Amino acid sequence: MAMVEPYPGRDEEMKAFDDTKAGVKGLVDAGVTSIPRFFFDPPGGGSTGVDCLTSSFNGQSPDGPQLPSIDMLGLDGDRREEIVREVLRAAEEWGFFEVVNHGIPRETMDEMMEGIRRFNEQGGEEKRQLYGRDFSKKVRFTCTFDLFRTKRANWRDTLYCLMAPETPAPHELPSACRQGSLFLPLSLSRSLPFSFFSSLR
Repeated sequence: MAMVEPYPGRDEEMKAFDDTKAGVKGLVDAGVTSIPRFFFDPPGGGSTGVDCLTSSFNGQSPDGPQLPSIDMLGLDGDRREEIVREVLRAAEEWGFFEVVNHGIPRETMDEMMEGIRRFNEQGGEEKRQLYGRDFSKKVRFTCTFDLFRTKRANWRDTLYCLMAPETPAPHELPSACRQGSLFLPLSLSRSLPFSFFSSLR
């Protein structure tokens, strides 16, 4: 169900932004001098973007809530059920979490981060080809996946790469990301077998 327009012309502004297929980086590159209104919470709407921060998964620290940290050490041994419960709890209460002792080499993670950096800093043509909200595609680029249903857009661009149960073919990945991204599924297959994720059901 579509949301009610919080101000006249909002839908047209969002469509014009979306039609550029350039995301927020495209706005910055175009020299935008003010943030479009649809990136702000509607009057009296209140933000729900930080509600998850009230969770106390790992308790409170003097600096506020702590991000859940899942230690994968022992996944293939006697800690498997405990780790599955921790992942479920973190996913349900926070929606995201940190994973440690996962077996993915630091060099691989650094290569992936560098590939994402290259992708975001490159020109717009390859981004435009990948842009969209077609969830059947293994690789896609977008800004706010639910742009036309949400109260406000998110000031971020996202490159989605669906890596399981089958990884994308090399030609499906952005050229800037191919080297690092291709190593991730190999590392994950050693440390997080697909059967682990079926345990989460």
